[in-house]
Amino acid sequence: MTTIVEVVTVTAQQRGHHGGYELSRGFDRGGGVWPERVAGARLCGGRTQGRVGGALNGQARDKSFTCDAAAPADVAQLFANVTDQIGQPDVVVYNASYRQRGPLIELDPGEVAKSLTVSAYGGFLVAQQAARRMLPHHHGAILFTGASASVKGYAQSAPFAMGKFALRGLAQSMARELHPHGIHVAHFVIDGGIRSARRADAADRPDSLLDPDAIAATYLHVLQQPRSVWTWEVELRPWVEKF
Repeated sequence: MTTIVEVVTVTAQQRGHHGGYELSRGFDRGGGVWPERVAGARLCGGRTQGRVGGALNGQARDKSFTCDAAAPADVAQLFANVTDQIGQPDVVVYNASYRQRGPLIELDPGEVAKSLTVSAYGGFLVAQQAARRMLPHHHGAILFTGASASVKGYAQSAPFAMGKFALRGLAQSMARELHPHGIHVAHFVIDGGIRSARRADAADRPDSLLDPDAIAATYLHVLQQPRSVWTWEVELRPWVEKF
């Protein structure tokens, strides 16, 4: 059995509309990463179990868990719980982020710190726990969801760029360290808006938003790559997106 752990951020506004949920459902529809049955687990940071359950709306195939992704002890305990209740994670996806927008001189330092903590430091903590469990088996994959801000800093979006640049650097460093040990590390630059129930393509611009199922299919493609052709980064954007 293959165990996939996806780490997402859940807020009241994101219930049922977060790209991460579509990603896990896409894994299900993809027929599994390996021939065995796929088991899904969610690690959701910063919310109560009840709120997470409402946000997932029955989409998690096995169990949902909560933790503070910025607390080392919480993340370690969470991975221990997943291992005990489901099994060793084979695939870990870090899909959590936080952003604050505004002019540089008006930014709240506390909110900036939170952007860095959730977007980058949490990714490190999760990846460290995943790698500790994968290294003895020389097998597994750790995937990071980036954004346009991973490779270019937009005006009045410094905190998000800081967090996403850091996450990309973490992924690149990990890929160079862990690939020779059989652990596939990849970073995905999601460059564009994501289609959802609340955000549809404009009538005169078909396919101008990223299809969540197509994003999931791309993650699956990377997971299925033979190790002779592993990639560490993929950029995804609609055909009309400027870059």
